[in-house]
Amino acid sequence: MDIAELPPVTTLAAPIFVLSVALEWWAVKTGRAAGRYEAKDAFASMAMGLGNVVVDTATATSAFWMMILAWPYRLTEIPFTGWSFLAAFVLYDFVYYWKHRFAHRMRWFWMEHVTHHSSEHYNLTTALRQPWFGPFTGLILLGLPMVWIGFHPYVIAFVGGLNLLYQFWIHTEAIGRMPGWFEAVMNTPSHHRVHHATNARYLDANYAGVFIIWDKMFGSFVPELDRDRPVYGIVKPVGTYNPIMIAFHELGGLLRDCARDGLRPWRWALRAVNAPGWSPDGAHNRSIELKRAFVTEHPEEAGLPGLPK
Repeated sequence: MDIAELPPVTTLAAPIFVLSVALEWWAVKTGRAAGRYEAKDAFASMAMGLGNVVVDTATATSAFWMMILAWPYRLTEIPFTGWSFLAAFVLYDFVYYWKHRFAHRMRWFWMEHVTHHSSEHYNLTTALRQPWFGPFTGLILLGLPMVWIGFHPYVIAFVGGLNLLYQFWIHTEAIGRMPGWFEAVMNTPSHHRVHHATNARYLDANYAGVFIIWDKMFGSFVPELDRDRPVYGIVKPVGTYNPIMIAFHELGGLLRDCARDGLRPWRWALRAVNAPGWSPDGAHNRSIELKRAFVTEHPEEAGLPGLPK
């Protein structure tokens, strides 16, 4: 197959997404599967998904153009084979792990990614709740080293689509835990429920896309505990089903904070590069402070998974 003929996997999978949502919704409502569905929330998530398709379609050319600009500066050119495809898939997931981690640890990137975490429910429609910023935050630039190594932009787009496709099914409460060997290596609904939770121990954990081994390697893995069931959403709930507000509420929050700073550009920059909850006056409300506060109230939990000693 010619590289330019690689299929747009997420577009082709769209009917599967719709059918899967319908089946899960029916199964949950009839008591055949665990989980919760609220119509307003689910339709808001699906509206966010449709908006994301529109934005991505409009900006895909610019994003691909950036990779094409980088292509002449590649160190080598890796031919498209079974082995190079597998290497690209694994490397893309490694890059995705770090992109995802930055999206949680820097407010500038969180401003976009928070959209995906804003639902207080966890079902397959949550996977569709995607941001409308496209490449505007610049986070996409972290993928350029793959181009310089020698992977063609078409290959990167293809494995990126497969990565996104894999992540769809892990947004569910209908599946408990997978077999132990699978849980040890792959990202699963159990691992990703942790990632979407606001419980103190679960904050900023399990950034993996496909392979949970990255979290285990870099110290961000926290297992799901039966005695501490995930509570979903964000620390400051968005409190609306309006897609416009869901998409841009954190941008508005950042702009309001910067306005309160007055004409102090250095403070604006510090707000952008620090973690969500950082404050220039030192009264931080980041995940690290939330975890410490939890341990102060529950000292018996100190040093347990996801919590400081």
